[in-house]
Amino acid sequence: MDIMQVERSLVCTRRVPGLQSVSLRVLRDAKGGRAVAVDTVGAHPGNWVFTISGSAARVAVGARILTDLSIGGIIDRWDEPDPTEGV
Repeated sequence: MDIMQVERSLVCTRRVPGLQSVSLRVLRDAKGGRAVAVDTVGAHPGNWVFTISGSAARVAVGARILTDLSIGGIIDRWDEPDPTEGV
C-alpha cells in the first residue's frame, strides 16, 4: 500500500467493459509521479488516500473490474515521526 494524493478525476468516454462503471482518479505520489486508480470510496481532488495494488486491487472492487490500482480509503490524518525523538 502507498499514500498518494488525488489530483483530479479522469474522464474517459470509451472504456473496455471491465471499466465502464467505475470512477477513475489521477493520483500523485510523493516524488511527483502520476498513476490512475479506480476510486472505491468517493475521493475528491486534494484528498490523501491509501492505495491497494496488484491482484488485491481487483478484490477491493470486485473480480470483474480490470484494475491493478484501487483507492482503499481516504486518510483523515497521520502522525509524522518527530525528527528530534531518539536523538
